[in-house]
This record gives sequence, C-alpha cells and structure tokens, in this order.
Amino acid sequence: MFQKVPNFVLAIISGLLFSAGWFAPLTILLFFAWVPLFIIEDRISNSDITKRKKLKVTWLSYFAFFIWNICVTWWIYYASFGGAAMAIVCNPIFMCVVFMVWHNLKRRINKPWAIWLLIPIWLGYEYGHTLWDLTWSWLILGNAFAFNHNWVQWYEFTGTSGGSLWVLVVNILFFNVIKNSNYKAKQFAKPAAAIIIPIAISYLMLALTSTSSVTSDTEKKTYKTLIVQPNVDPYNDKFYFAPEIQLHNLLIQLQGKLDSTIDFLVLPETFLTEDFTEGQENESYSLHFLMDSILASNPNLTIIAGASTFNVYKPGQAKSSTARRDGNSDVYYDYFNTGLQLNKKGISYYHKSKLVPGVERMPFPALFKPLESFAIDLGGTMGSLGTQDERGVFYSHDKKVCIAPVICYESVYSDYGADYVRNGANLIFILTNDGWWDTSPGHRQHLAYSRLRAIETRREIARCANTGISCFVTPYGEIEQATPYWEQAIISKNMTPNNHQTLFVKFGDIISYSSAFLAILLFIWSQILRFKKS
Repeated sequence: MFQKVPNFVLAIISGLLFSAGWFAPLTILLFFAWVPLFIIEDRISNSDITKRKKLKVTWLSYFAFFIWNICVTWWIYYASFGGAAMAIVCNPIFMCVVFMVWHNLKRRINKPWAIWLLIPIWLGYEYGHTLWDLTWSWLILGNAFAFNHNWVQWYEFTGTSGGSLWVLVVNILFFNVIKNSNYKAKQFAKPAAAIIIPIAISYLMLALTSTSSVTSDTEKKTYKTLIVQPNVDPYNDKFYFAPEIQLHNLLIQLQGKLDSTIDFLVLPETFLTEDFTEGQENESYSLHFLMDSILASNPNLTIIAGASTFNVYKPGQAKSSTARRDGNSDVYYDYFNTGLQLNKKGISYYHKSKLVPGVERMPFPALFKPLESFAIDLGGTMGSLGTQDERGVFYSHDKKVCIAPVICYESVYSDYGADYVRNGANLIFILTNDGWWDTSPGHRQHLAYSRLRAIETRREIARCANTGISCFVTPYGEIEQATPYWEQAIISKNMTPNNHQTLFVKFGDIISYSSAFLAILLFIWSQILRFKKS
C-alpha cells in the first residue's frame, strides 16, 4: 500500500495528520498521524543502506514535527516573530530528539515489540516538557481532544496524559496491521475497537451522570458570578490608559448590571493598569477606587481581578532568584503577574507561577540574561517575574467558596491545574488576555483547553478574558455564554461549588509519573546496550 510512497511525502502526510488533530472535524485523523513516521523509521532501519540511516530518520521526523508545529501554532507571530520562530523551530527539535532516542533503542533491541517502547518515552517527554524552563505543552497529544471533549469524559480518571496514551496505542495497532497483515477487514478490528470503546465509555458517562451528580451533597448553594470583558486593545490602549480612565470605563460598563445579588465580580488578567506595592495598598488609587466606588455599595461582593504588583525586600531580607535591583540603589524587588481578591475581609494575592518562557521568564537566566531586553510584553509584564511555590487559593468571606485564580498560560497545564483543587478550590476562575493573537486560532485553542481542566477536576469555570472569549464552562466541558471576540461584554451565571475530588485530582497524573520513570530506565538500558555492542 505504501511501498511506492516516497519518505518525504510520508513525512508531509504525518505532519498534516498531526495538525488535523487540532481542528475539530478532523481530530480522528490523529489516530493515524504516527503511522507514516513508523513506516519511514521501519523502512530505513530495515533497508540495505548502511550509511546515514540515523540522519535520514532525524531530518524526516523533524520535517513532520515542523509541519505539525507551524500549522497549529503559527499564530504566535502576531505577538512576536522571534517567539514564533523559537516555538515553531525549536519545539520540533525536542520532539525529534525524543523520536531518535526511541529509534536508537528500538534498533539495539531489534525486536517487533520494541515499537511499544515509544509510549513511555513520549509520555515521559510530554511530562518533562511541562517542568523545565523551556516548557511549551501546547501540543501535548491529549490536548487535541479539547475540540471533541465528549470523547474524553474519562479524563477525570487519567488527565490529559490518558488521551496521549490513547493516541499512541491506536497508532501502533494500526501500524502493526499495515506491516503484518494482508489488509483483511478483521485485522482492523482491534485498532477500531481501541478508538470506539473509549468514546463509547465517555458517552456512557455523560448518559449516566448529570450536573447535580458532581455537586457536593453538602454544598448546594449557588453564587452569582459576573464576568466583565472590557475589550481593551493590548497593543495600542491597555497599558497607556491612566488608571482612572480604565476604572471609570468599568463603572460605565457595570451600570445596571451590578446589584446585591452578585457574589463575585471577575475582571481579566492585568486589568488594573496601575502597578502597586503589596503591603502599601493604601497608596493605590485603583484599590481605593474599587473599595469606595464598588465595594462600599456592595458589601457582600468579592472582586477577583488581574494586576501587576511589586514586593520590595527589606534590608537584609533573603531575596528570591528573580529579585531585581532598583537602578544603582540597594533596593531589591520582585515583580508579579498577580491575581487579587478584594472583599470586606481584606485583600489576598496570588502570583502567577507557570510563566511563559521568554516573555514572563527568561529561561536559563545564567545563559540568556543578556537577551532579557528582547522579551515581549504579554499582559503588561515582561522579563523574569516572581513566582510562588504553592498554588494559592482565595476564600470567600463566608469561607464556603474556595477559588482557584488561574492566570492565562497556567490553564494549559493538566496536573498543575489540579494542584489548586488539591488545595481546596471548588470553583475555578481563569483570568486571561488573549487579545495578542488577533482572530487567529490561538485564542480559540486556549479557550478549548479550559474544557479539559473542567472535566479533569469536575469544577465549574468562569473564564474572564480582556477581549474574548469569556464564558462559563460546565464540569463536563460545555461552554456557556461565550462572548464575541473584540467586543465589550458582561455575562453572569449562578455557579455551584463542588467539593468532590476526582481520581485524577486525588492521585495525580499517574500515567505521566510512571512513564517518566520508565523512560529514564529505558534510557539507561539503551546506553548499556550501546556499550555492549561497541
């Protein structure tokens, strides 16, 4: 069937099939995306040619991964051509290296079953890619099902890594059929079943459950949540507005919308354009405005908003690795992309900690510190920002609602998002600014990933974006009241906290943890085999 198809054509097909996974009508094609790469690898490994086998597998696999990356994440160039180049050029290198590690191990073992070793190696790579300084987990295989969320309701047990495992298993099954059979229909029964059964289980879960079933028996009260989408141009307006103008516009937008029935008012990432120092709140015009103009007349209201804040270190106080020096003085400070909560009990802070490489955090600072001035500004903050160790949560003044203040990029990470819930969160608020990507697929992909966080944790989500798409997400990943892009909007909903913990939340990303451990063992084994044969 594929004997006459050139390798470079197979690489193109593979890259296009990977890309198709991120376009809802075509997601099923992801179950075949690895097959052309497997054919290339098998063909070159078993050929009579003795020279440059590794080189051929390397460049062909890189070509396939490059196509995948550029087709799905090209939109990054709207914010930064350099950032796009790094993501589109460098990320395929990481993928290619992982593929080559598997290729080398497979050749050394020289057994048919060695193809299955790609599973722990790739899943280990996906997990590792969420942890290091160059983290970019946008293209984790399991993320593709954000566009077909009804197929993966079982993510509450496995998390996104379960979807990655699913994709790899099906692809290997199809490849084994193509390689070893004469294409009789019955030979495809096993890979077909591997696709159909998880989807059937997911729809069965939907049929047997309802929204009420994921709501804690002890927590039935609803909390009316108001989301404000101010729609400020992040390139030309947002960070040039005086704070009083931004806040005055907020009052105009809230007119007739805010009353005593509202429990939470949610404002997007870096909504407050005035930077202020934590611990010196009395000096902040913005905070005084919110307290005097909004909270004073709505004493039971809680405001959740994005801001940029400072922490100034006292003389002799231990400083973080991200601390900056104020000019030539002896004053050091940290700068944060902050989520803050304001109510009659006071003010609480959460500092965004999963930072965008090259934008909010300079990777490998010892090496790249001189390049910090080239960092792009996404959200009013740039360079290496401060972080915090724990996923902080906010408690309402009645202590019955615990909010996960997830900021922008943090919503892409599966187990990271579950950490908020482990710390008590029973509702999730996502504060973001997706206006950097224009009308490209970027903001729609980011929105779709919120569906997976809802399914994994079975928490309702209020997603507040500066300029779309704001919405509510049900515990089953359904999007409600989605706002138009590039329009002002206000939406509201009665949200129900859920205190039940899913298996994924309770036990963490077991698939990723075990895969990473196995990947390390396999790498060691590979090196042992290498020295034995040398």
